[in-house]
Amino acid sequence: MKILICGKGGCGKSTITALLAQTMSREGYNVLVVDNDESNFGLHRQLGVELPEDFLNFFGGKKDLVERMKASFSTGEEVKFFDNRWEIADIPGEYVSRTDNISLMAVGKIHDFGEGCACPMGVLSKHLLKNIDAGSNDIVLVDTEAGIEHFGRGVEEGCDALLMVIDPSYESICLSEKISSLAEAAGKDLYYVLNRVEGESKTVLCEKVPDDRILATLPVMVSVFKAGLLGEQFDVDVPEVKEISDFLKDRK
Repeated sequence: MKILICGKGGCGKSTITALLAQTMSREGYNVLVVDNDESNFGLHRQLGVELPEDFLNFFGGKKDLVERMKASFSTGEEVKFFDNRWEIADIPGEYVSRTDNISLMAVGKIHDFGEGCACPMGVLSKHLLKNIDAGSNDIVLVDTEAGIEHFGRGVEEGCDALLMVIDPSYESICLSEKISSLAEAAGKDLYYVLNRVEGESKTVLCEKVPDDRILATLPVMVSVFKAGLLGEQFDVDVPEVKEISDFLKDRK
């Protein structure tokens, strides 16, 4: 199963991704985390692994990929990235960091001033997710960049379901409506995780989001916040994240 995690900036996508990866790993699943956020340089710390080399480099780097994209535009043919279907074990080792049952790969990061946009990362992400076969004991979690550009690039095509993280803000509520319509157009099931909500904020969000699509409601967790602030590996069992894991297992 391949699950894409989305939401506005700062809502807790990477936190939920890391916690869910660790939870499902402890339950015996082989978890691949795909870091699809070109501006996030901290997810690997939450998972307790090294930052892997950009997967873009497998195809010659960003510059070469841009040239291939330009050539495809001129001919009208889609860029071909893979000759064969891949399983998680087929990902070249230099582009993956591993610990226990968790593997992390980063599609690509912005490293230099003026290097250009992140379009090549989006194109590669779409093809990567469509090409990976997830086995019965595999879970692929895709941590996306903030917002909805990945919908415009069709990254969701290769995923089985979408998980939107919503924090207590008007921006999240507005974005949830847009993402709901985009998910419907893509033919993908959309579920919600309410993050850092308590008391009145929980009441308000539950009124704005379809309650039959809410998988879990997470309170403010000081230990998680502190670990995230210090760039430390998460080391906590969160019952609400277990609820998400149980739902996904049943859905498989």
